[in-house]
Amino acid sequence: MKRSEINGYIRNAESFFAEHRFILPPFGRWTPEQWKSVGPEADEVRHKALGWDLTDFGEGQFEHRGLLLFTIRNGDLDDEADGKCYAEKIMIVRDRQITPWHFHWSKVEDIINRGGGNLVIELAWATGDENGLEDREVEVACDGVVRRVPARGRITLGPGESVTLPPKLYHSFYGEAGKGTVLVGEVSKTNDDNTDNRFLDPIGRFPSIEEDEAPYRLLCTEYPGCKT
Repeated sequence: MKRSEINGYIRNAESFFAEHRFILPPFGRWTPEQWKSVGPEADEVRHKALGWDLTDFGEGQFEHRGLLLFTIRNGDLDDEADGKCYAEKIMIVRDRQITPWHFHWSKVEDIINRGGGNLVIELAWATGDENGLEDREVEVACDGVVRRVPARGRITLGPGESVTLPPKLYHSFYGEAGKGTVLVGEVSKTNDDNTDNRFLDPIGRFPSIEEDEAPYRLLCTEYPGCKT
């Protein structure tokens, strides 16, 4: 992706957040110049990969298959003394923009429609070898109410609605066609994209970037001194 495209998507995201009165923490507004003067006091932001994140899943078709997200808080799977066993994200899912089939080995997550359009989620259990989708019914809780769908079945979340996704439940999601962009929240156990994501088909996680202009905001992998 071009840096100018990433900058544009982040600027649009800031406007969308403001439209829905969702306020990011202060570090979400730090410029690259500000990051140059930030010391070890922000190590939690660096080491837990908080902040802006954008992926085209290595396919170069962000509008069709991609996701923009901001990690607000996160724990550390390698540090039980950390005490923070949860994570929170805010995401922007565009009309018909797909996040492909994946599950998490340990993470339980609530996916929440915070506003905008409708979010469609397709669901299927992983086969024993994890290489396919089982042909059996899926049962999930939506805001405390059980819902059942067939394998590869869909649920649609309107604003204010949510679903709880357990480990090893493959899911794919996208904004319902014609309903507009969706503001999507995620509340979960500690998140670790390096060890806990299992995509059905091999994909890339972070985009390769063509630096055609200066960054507007740094991505969570770009902070000075960041271990990732």
